[in-house]
Amino acid sequence: MGICFSNQIKAESPFCTGVISSKSVSGNGTELSNPSSKDSSASMMPTPRSEGVISSKNVSGNGTELSNPSSKASSASVPQIPRSEGEILQSPNLKSFTFSDRVISSKNVSGNGTELSNPSSKASSTSISQIPWSEGTKLSSSSSKATSSIPLVPRSEGEILHSSNLKRFTLNDLKAATRNFCRESYLGKGGFGRVYKGWVDEHSLAASKPGFGMVIAAKLLNKDGWQGHNEWLAEINYLGQLHHPNLVNLIGYCLEDDERLLVYEFMPKGSMENHLFGRGSYFQPISWNLRMKIALGAARGLAFLHSAKDKVIHRDFNTCNILLDSSYNAKISDFGLARNGPIGDKTHVSTQVKGTFGYTAPEYLRTGHLTAKVDVYSFGVVLLEILSGKKAIDENRPLGEENLVEWAKPYLLNLHRILHILDPRLKWQHPMGQALKAAALAFQCLSQEPKFRPDMDEVVTALEQVLESNGCSKNDQNHHQSD
Repeated sequence: MGICFSNQIKAESPFCTGVISSKSVSGNGTELSNPSSKDSSASMMPTPRSEGVISSKNVSGNGTELSNPSSKASSASVPQIPRSEGEILQSPNLKSFTFSDRVISSKNVSGNGTELSNPSSKASSTSISQIPWSEGTKLSSSSSKATSSIPLVPRSEGEILHSSNLKRFTLNDLKAATRNFCRESYLGKGGFGRVYKGWVDEHSLAASKPGFGMVIAAKLLNKDGWQGHNEWLAEINYLGQLHHPNLVNLIGYCLEDDERLLVYEFMPKGSMENHLFGRGSYFQPISWNLRMKIALGAARGLAFLHSAKDKVIHRDFNTCNILLDSSYNAKISDFGLARNGPIGDKTHVSTQVKGTFGYTAPEYLRTGHLTAKVDVYSFGVVLLEILSGKKAIDENRPLGEENLVEWAKPYLLNLHRILHILDPRLKWQHPMGQALKAAALAFQCLSQEPKFRPDMDEVVTALEQVLESNGCSKNDQNHHQSD
């Protein structure tokens, strides 16, 4: 559901599809990724070698992987008489490691955002794309030490597909529900693929005639796209287990031959991105109170994720991924990049850097260290977009204003200067006290230092106070309509 910038959905579509993408630092919307590879450059010894520590350091100015595995003197003489395994293992002055003792340490430095290594995966072949990047590109870049690594999908495919309380549709079921994926059912296209509107029976979930039963949105995976099976499976893994009023409802999936689909509740008001930036008469500017209501709903969704048992981090929160129901209630979508947060005494999870350019926290870009505060920063960018009506990254804006955070941040704490960034389409609907409180909250969320950012529970409380100061009670906030 929501694709941003380079893969932006058509403006006339009421449904913003979704995404996943990978952050490469790119400018034309092309994903740049370079998974780490085996130490293929290491010299091979004619006799078996002990499992030791593998240490590599990569420094690249142009994205090319440099690999120099450390090793003890490879020029040492090797006995020419074959020895038994016991003689080989016992005679050297080497420490014996168990499998769990092995340490893989890598350091990536990239001047152009190209991924140099992937510490969370086993050796894979190196593939470096030399395509430059631009605004709106989904990011895919790893620059972290492999201190800890949690798989993207922590359970096996069979466990995920069978343990979720999701309907398994056949391809014929969804063809019938969407009128064979006809043009009239087409809603839009995102990084995942095309999205179609359909109808199913509310109780049996069998296909029904158009206009009867429950409306669904079926996402059909683009086989040639850059989003793939892992993202499809991650969506099922998380939305098959997590349920909250501010998370989109995943109804089911289809896995048949090489076809993969996801079936969601239909969100008739589309995405927040379309309402803020969509052109044409279909999308009208939304009021101040409605913007604050949507921001609060999205904040509650993130707070729920962060308080879950495994502390789920969305990792790709943006306006494309905030969908709106018929009452403008916000629901977070697109969990293909979501990861479990750190557990125990761990302070972070080391991952490939993924997300949407313009929304990703600076420390995550530098280190690959993932924490819940990465989502908080992304929320700050979204809140700034809501206040200003401007995209996070827009190269069509005047020089110095292309990056919304860099341009707007100096104005956020001053009552008079804040007028420079507020969306003129609001036409002074916003009480200045509320606007200043919301701007100050955005400023906190956008702190360069993660420790100075609030938790999402604190963000929820702050936004509730903003709405209450306008005379809306907490009960009213869930039912507030546009004027």
